Amino acid sequence: MLIQLDFFAVLSEWPLLVKGIAWTIGLTTIAATLGVVLGIVCAWTRVYGAPFFKAVVGSYVELIRNTPFIVQLFFIFFGLPAAGVRLSPEVASIIAMVMNLGAYATEIVRAGIEATPRGQIMAAQSLGMRPLRVFVSIVLPPALQTVWPAMVSQIIIVMLGSAVCGQISTEELSYAANLIQSRNFRAFESFIIAALIYLGLAMVLRRVLQLVGKHLIFGHSRG
Repeated sequence: MLIQLDFFAVLSEWPLLVKGIAWTIGLTTIAATLGVVLGIVCAWTRVYGAPFFKAVVGSYVELIRNTPFIVQLFFIFFGLPAAGVRLSPEVASIIAMVMNLGAYATEIVRAGIEATPRGQIMAAQSLGMRPLRVFVSIVLPPALQTVWPAMVSQIIIVMLGSAVCGQISTEELSYAANLIQSRNFRAFESFIIAALIYLGLAMVLRRVLQLVGKHLIFGHSRG
């Protein structure tokens, strides 16, 4: 028995697909921006912070890196209401994605910081530069330059992981694909198209992040 495929039945629901793509891009953009910033702050804390704060950040990193993203998402969306904190699906998704990326970004950036030659730091300190200025101007640029490929890969993983957010009714791409197949019962076609869109988004995101790194990180380092 031959399977009759009907991709047009899925593509005819293009407004849902476009909305899902827009939500996926929006979630990823916010999570990537805040997650990288969180990772930089936590990486600084793990390297230069007081012992208490090092322990707090270390516990956060180990907790997030050793638990599934879907458990983190469900805890934020379903667990926090028990403590009186109610969040919309979109806000819960952003918080979960930021926390997840932040933990991984912490270790990625920390590796770059620890790879910075001590001679550069000592030279800056001998010129009377303040510690924050030393970190921002001397330590961070080459650190990000070293680890940017790994950071790009991690951001893409978080973008693909956003598919889980449809489980709490965030209207991203996988939610749209599931809604379409529930209407026309074309599950195979719906998720094939969703997979191809995710593939395209990952390829475009990688290229965009490479350009961002080239102009904002590598270019800043040269400057």
